[in-house]
Amino acid sequence: MKVVKRDGQFVDYEREKIHIAISKANAEVKKSERASEEDIEAIMQYVESLHKKRVLVEDIQDIIEVKLMEQGHYELAKTYITYRYTRELVRRSNTTDRSIKELIDGESEYWNTENSNKNSRVVTTQRDYLAGITSTDITRRFLLPEDIVNAHDAGIIHFHDADYFAQNALHNCDLINLEDMLQNGTNINGVMIETPHRFLTAMTIATQLITAVSSSQYGGATISLTHLAPFVRKSKEFYEKRYKARKLSKEQIDQFVKEDLKKEIVDGVQTFQYQINSMTTTNGQAPFLSVCMYLGETEEYKEELAMIIEEFLHQRIQGMKNEKGVYITPAFPKLLYVLEEDNINPKGKYYYLTKLAAKCTAKRMVPDYISEKVMLELKKNEYGEGECYPCMGCRSFLTPDRSISLGNIAKAKNYVPGKGKYYGRFNQGVVTLNLPDVALSSGKNMKKFWEILEERMELCHRALKIRHERLSKATSDVAPILWQHGALARLEKGESIHELLHHGYSTISLGYAGLYECVKYMTGHSHTDNGEGKEFGLEVLQRLNDACKKWKAEEDIDYSVYGTPIESTTYKFAKGLRERFGIIKGITDRDYITNSYHVPVFEEIDAFTKLKLESEFQRLSPGGAISYIETSNLEGNLSSVMEVIKFIYDNIMYAELNTKSDYCQECGYTGEILIDDNLEWYCPNCGNRDHDKLNVARRTCGYIGTNFWNKGRTQEIKERVIHLDNKDDE
Repeated sequence: MKVVKRDGQFVDYEREKIHIAISKANAEVKKSERASEEDIEAIMQYVESLHKKRVLVEDIQDIIEVKLMEQGHYELAKTYITYRYTRELVRRSNTTDRSIKELIDGESEYWNTENSNKNSRVVTTQRDYLAGITSTDITRRFLLPEDIVNAHDAGIIHFHDADYFAQNALHNCDLINLEDMLQNGTNINGVMIETPHRFLTAMTIATQLITAVSSSQYGGATISLTHLAPFVRKSKEFYEKRYKARKLSKEQIDQFVKEDLKKEIVDGVQTFQYQINSMTTTNGQAPFLSVCMYLGETEEYKEELAMIIEEFLHQRIQGMKNEKGVYITPAFPKLLYVLEEDNINPKGKYYYLTKLAAKCTAKRMVPDYISEKVMLELKKNEYGEGECYPCMGCRSFLTPDRSISLGNIAKAKNYVPGKGKYYGRFNQGVVTLNLPDVALSSGKNMKKFWEILEERMELCHRALKIRHERLSKATSDVAPILWQHGALARLEKGESIHELLHHGYSTISLGYAGLYECVKYMTGHSHTDNGEGKEFGLEVLQRLNDACKKWKAEEDIDYSVYGTPIESTTYKFAKGLRERFGIIKGITDRDYITNSYHVPVFEEIDAFTKLKLESEFQRLSPGGAISYIETSNLEGNLSSVMEVIKFIYDNIMYAELNTKSDYCQECGYTGEILIDDNLEWYCPNCGNRDHDKLNVARRTCGYIGTNFWNKGRTQEIKERVIHLDNKDDE
């Protein structure tokens, strides 16, 4: 007989352990209440008489309690129950203690690779992790039901961000209403911030606001450069006034204003880039920021916006200096470039910006591209009008704004009646479903598969409701920068944020991972086959969407399907599948599972076929999705980059190109740092393997990581095939 331990491991049954457990409880009670050797032997024989192939350790303990009471040893049974409970508390606290020790010692693979944008050796990150360990412990012991904790531990689902869940005031990602804060004033730590009068001042204040906001939540945040464009005009007016006062000629005034304004834009963008990458939030990292570049957001300030976009692209192409003074690819801010008719058409006025964006992509992996054309088709408000807006953080998209008729529930000062509102909205959190586990649990029985999927979706639903209910207890006082001073709302002191969690104003995400492995196991085909596999994959995602639609109708909470950007969890899910089902070729024989709906990284497919195929699955991931292609070095082949960009505009809502731009500090090599068969990174020029002397940037799951990855993610990166090579167009 095998005993299943709490961590899922199987061990041989040992009858002596029952004897030891009862004997320890025996020692705590009066002699008259103690069990005899014959009583203990009878309990052991009863357990063995069940003839089970495997039994849970908890079931054995339950049997002991029942049998002791049947024998009349009520006081002993009570003592045993107390002993059992005490042991459980000690066991859990020891787990927490061990996690803390491993973190501080700096020798844990998990902590050193938990997040590719965090360095676990620095004190600011360690402080965040230490708080996270405590939060996770409280979450597991007091805040989540046991079945959800067990499902999370087994890798059946993933309850995201438990390390921040103990506080009832933290949410996931958001779109910062920077326009409201800059134009109408705001407040940081009790200090009033008035409307700036210059672009350079606005850029400085923006970075301070972004850092304050990012320290009050745990996900990504996004701003739009559109909200900064008016301050370029203010600076221009400032210079015009100065030179007019000097009685200069019109030609001189125009020349000097142009020069001064250009310099201020350069200085402002440089200040922004340095501030964002040098500041540290309470999460122990630079703000997880995305910056949107959308010319279609404004007509009045379009020229000023174009000037800012151009400078952002120029400075990102240059990169930022590392400790050796060499320009490398920074992780943040992530840039989002919206493709529209006026910048995708070679005859368009702003086509030059798209060509510059292509050059930036080839060199630095950003910007990512949002198709206005496709988004207007997919994202329609309650009046049926298509709208275009950036994602929250790396890939989380709000569902279409169906709350227009509700009015200004956030009390924003820049609210426009009858118009969709996206800035100031946010995501409440994510719970992700492991689809390969659903498939493997069904044993390829299709009827059973759909039944298990329904059960697992409901498990995620209960976990999501717990997230929602915990956040609903928060008031505006918990994060004034968010809820009182304009980032997300301008509520009164002490006012509940409850209304902002309903009516479609904020989303809450049902995530999913491993669609490829799920489809492959159930049908024998990839979901890329344009046949049986693809049809089944689309049906699975449709079921997820149907469930979210039902929950939303019943609860007025905006549940939305999310193609989860799992990072370390891809390794966790893969290990859990192997432990539960063994090694199955093509399904569980890797140290990772495929992200969301993506084509598996090892599958040979060209760039355009991949993007076209994934666009169909992206439509069924309205709460968040991004597609990518892997390329060789395309710095000398920008025509191919432009071809991909044009294809994105016509075919898919959100996509990116993954290039390589690494650096070895030992020998000065620039190019691609490689991975050997032991999943170790090394410089192909000098063989350097010291992570501290290698600058490596790779797209992880929607954003760029620069601090290396766990074993599973590293294997996934190593196995990525090239979808677009470096051959010149013929």
